[in-house]
Amino acid sequence: MTSTEKITFARQNELPRLPVPSLEDSCKKFLISVEPFQTPEQHQQTKQIVDRFLQNEGPQMQSDLLKYAETQKSFIEEFWDESYLLGNESVVLNLNPFFILEDEPDPERGTQLRRAANLTLASLCFIHDLRQEILEPDLFRGTPLDMYQYNRLFGLARIPTAHGCKQRLFPDSRHIVVMRKGQFYWFEAIDNNHQPLFSETELIATFRAIFRDADQVASQKDGHATLGVLSTEKRRTWYSLRSELENEAQNRRNLNMIDSALFVLCLDDHSPTDVTDLTNNVLCGTYQLEDGKQVGTCLNRWYDKLQIIVCKTGEAGVNFEHSSADGHTVLRFVGDIYTELILQFARSINPNTKSLFRAKTSPYARSLANRNKTHPVNESMMTDVQARTTPKRLEWVLDSSMLQSIQHAEMRLSDLICQNECFVLEFKGYGKRFITNHGFSPDAFVQMALQAAYYSLYGRAVPTYEPAMTKAFLRGRTETIRTVQPHTMQFVKTWTDPNATIQSKLDTLREACVGHAKLSKAAASGQGFDRHLYSLFALWRKQHASEGQSVPELFEDHGYQTLNHVVLSTSNCGNPSLRIFGFGPVVQDGFGIGYIIRDHKLTICASSKHLQTKRFLSGVEQYLYAIQRTIIDAFKAANIHQEQTYIDLAGNECDVRTGLPIRSSVASQDPNQSSKGVSYGTSGYSFYGDGAEADSESDDYIEYNPRESVGKMVFVSEYE
Repeated sequence: MTSTEKITFARQNELPRLPVPSLEDSCKKFLISVEPFQTPEQHQQTKQIVDRFLQNEGPQMQSDLLKYAETQKSFIEEFWDESYLLGNESVVLNLNPFFILEDEPDPERGTQLRRAANLTLASLCFIHDLRQEILEPDLFRGTPLDMYQYNRLFGLARIPTAHGCKQRLFPDSRHIVVMRKGQFYWFEAIDNNHQPLFSETELIATFRAIFRDADQVASQKDGHATLGVLSTEKRRTWYSLRSELENEAQNRRNLNMIDSALFVLCLDDHSPTDVTDLTNNVLCGTYQLEDGKQVGTCLNRWYDKLQIIVCKTGEAGVNFEHSSADGHTVLRFVGDIYTELILQFARSINPNTKSLFRAKTSPYARSLANRNKTHPVNESMMTDVQARTTPKRLEWVLDSSMLQSIQHAEMRLSDLICQNECFVLEFKGYGKRFITNHGFSPDAFVQMALQAAYYSLYGRAVPTYEPAMTKAFLRGRTETIRTVQPHTMQFVKTWTDPNATIQSKLDTLREACVGHAKLSKAAASGQGFDRHLYSLFALWRKQHASEGQSVPELFEDHGYQTLNHVVLSTSNCGNPSLRIFGFGPVVQDGFGIGYIIRDHKLTICASSKHLQTKRFLSGVEQYLYAIQRTIIDAFKAANIHQEQTYIDLAGNECDVRTGLPIRSSVASQDPNQSSKGVSYGTSGYSFYGDGAEADSESDDYIEYNPRESVGKMVFVSEYE
């Protein structure tokens, strides 16, 4: 690759369009997926409705969708965007997912200011490579994946309107917004060539100045307004309040400065005490009262943009606005910036270690400007850049009515936080290695664990959602994997049958996992049925709703409504850079479950509106140990080597208690250790991500003025 070769989007034209599945196939898959949740009488009624649909309006709706698809880059894109943008609920706990990063590889660099500086600098380098189109494109087993979502990750804002939300893109954005104790600060972070305008030391000095100023504002007798809570309101309420704010020109400039930022960095004045506290902090902020007033980190957020959150003790995470990007895209971003932190640590050992990114520090950065004797920078330009890189606090014009609205928004947010809970199971008994060594798909294995735990506790199966990535297609997002199928039901019934043999339990588990893997492959290949049926209905509604026609019978059927009341909303997302990821439940009586599968560990984050979440995770843990013993007992009987070991499918000599190779450092763990593997944490969230995407020619394209002066300048002491 040459230094000027653009590669990031070079293969977009190679991507095929998402296929529109056959109407008959989608209806058949729908009937199979809905049957486990219906009585025989209900299912017979649904079958009759499907038959009538296929004979009457269905073929015309399919024909209309096929014609529509010919004019679109993706037939689902417009309708899926609307599903995320047109709702009225708060995005907190209902939409925005979160990632929690692993700790800093070098503990000495893990302090809050230093870690915030490192993450910010790595993010700016990622943005540089993305905008210069030299960021390596995503591939899956050699197949190029759609890169469009990266254009919507930075400089994008979710804006409330009277009828839902829209997105505004600021493709030339060069500044970031920093939040501290509910106050907003901004400064320009990259130059015209997208090169970082700061060194790590300069960023630390800038953040330290923001700390001093925010602490001083917070200590004032009259207190300070924390406008971030307004972004947690229901969308129409937030639209009304935002419209009031924009009546003042100063407020309008402030909001534009926040909207147009590359991202928001939240520097929290909070030290998490455990994984519960940490998870809650990154998901929705902490709830903490002093003298009856809310002082938690829930005040230090802006949920309409990508947020990087750094705790007082250096723990860090990301809370992202979900309509613009799905988990795979944000995972690539956080994985890359975490990798850069590791390489920084490596450079402290070997200075020849290369960076992951190709961004260079801007010649206008203070640390370089005075040293560049060969190519001195323009002094007037340097003065201008230094003014724009000095942090400025946004000051608002607020009347008593708006101050009261901020107080009420905080109360409603606090209610939301108190109504939700989130716990984390960090299961260390085994992980991917054990699962694959015994011939199971890791994702399918964990999905069956969730099903077995729920069925054991409640005595029934419930509609379950897992997203499959469809980024092998142009503008691809996700398709639904419907976990509960006839083979799933056979397994959970056999597993909970006290008279079932070990072999029958393993046979039905294997059949269920194979079936789930096939469903996953079909969904990723664009052969699911959920997005297809949803698009048929959405297009019909777009064409005919104003005519007063009756909704097609299929979409009002009990079966269709039941299947789309997702009780177990699940997602498998993660790589070694992540410790935890999670989201809230999508229905009042449901769970939101995010999980990460590692070689020797499983991390499962579950949230609900107080549905015994802790007990559910305990059930998952008990199942994981029980199925491990079942697998080992069966394998021992057939492959006994000596009293304490057996030979697995890969030919490894394994410990009979753990199923791990005997040389593994964790092979000696006791599989009966139960609660030692669990740590719990309060929170909630929702995950399957797809979003809105307006073309740059649209009305939502906003020109960015990098020289606009907004806010009160904050004094920065001499850069170290």
